[in-house]
Amino acid sequence: MTTYIVRRLLLMIPTLLGITIVVFAISRMAPGDPVSLAMGPGGMMDAQRAADVRAARMRLYGLDKPVYTQFGIWIGRVARLDFGDSIKHHRPVIDIIKERLPITLTLNLISFIIIYAISIPMGILSAVGRKKFLDRVSSVMLLMLWSLPSMWVGQMLIGYLCGPPLNWFPPAGLSSNDAERFPFFLWLSDRLWHLVLPVFCLTYAGFAYLTKQVRAGMLDNLRADYVRTARAKGLSNWAVIFRHAFRNSIIPVITIMATLLPAMFGGSIIIERIFSVSGMGLLAFEAVTTRDYNVVMGVATIAGFLNLIGLLLADIAYAIVDPRISFESVE
Repeated sequence: MTTYIVRRLLLMIPTLLGITIVVFAISRMAPGDPVSLAMGPGGMMDAQRAADVRAARMRLYGLDKPVYTQFGIWIGRVARLDFGDSIKHHRPVIDIIKERLPITLTLNLISFIIIYAISIPMGILSAVGRKKFLDRVSSVMLLMLWSLPSMWVGQMLIGYLCGPPLNWFPPAGLSSNDAERFPFFLWLSDRLWHLVLPVFCLTYAGFAYLTKQVRAGMLDNLRADYVRTARAKGLSNWAVIFRHAFRNSIIPVITIMATLLPAMFGGSIIIERIFSVSGMGLLAFEAVTTRDYNVVMGVATIAGFLNLIGLLLADIAYAIVDPRISFESVE
């Protein structure tokens, strides 16, 4: 197992390199540059003065060098875990990411746990009670949830639940203005209350998708010959469902896990923008709009690494839940 993990980690290096090359190329091909955007149309400065200031700032940020030289400098920095300085914030990118990454991970991990905690039992119940009342009602509800775009849902929730006359939830941020002075449990309840709407928007689509997949996988296995054999041996209904049918249905669930977390991470950009949550998603949005190249590259590298770690964990889970799969066969 250790050898397999080490090999997979080494294979991540060229993948991350490919990600950085693609993101670097796209960011440089986009029209405009951070210096021009920061300076605006010129203001009160004459053309010569504006050109001199722009040239000085381009040299300061190393943007006056050829593109291949800029990429070489970037790769050298990444090897030292140094993403350079943010052009907008005038701070090291790694320090900004350290502040923002825990927020995005908190949102996504809470949503991830809720999705699996609800979807798996609901998918099993729908499959066991196929074409019954619960299955029909849940199928309609899941289809409705799957079809609703998170951007629209977030705006509707803010409009109806965060404003008068209800004012049930805060419309933005992760805590109240003076939350740092609250006692711990009051601070925790305030933080959880601020998380309700963002977490819901991150959760409902993945919950709908995973529930349908669990139901489909269970239906396939409930019709299998080994399930009929287990029933013929006199095993109880729930023993047949959980020991046999669900155990053989869990592989697709793990596969979805490897893709769901990266998708949620990408969806955080929209949700954090809507609810003004200062996480990696909002940081990425601001960096793209201001052409803050170092931040864009840093966020893309961290996101790519987390996605690859998710795929590695999924491979390990395959071998743990199914004895027929070994780490050698996964390779």
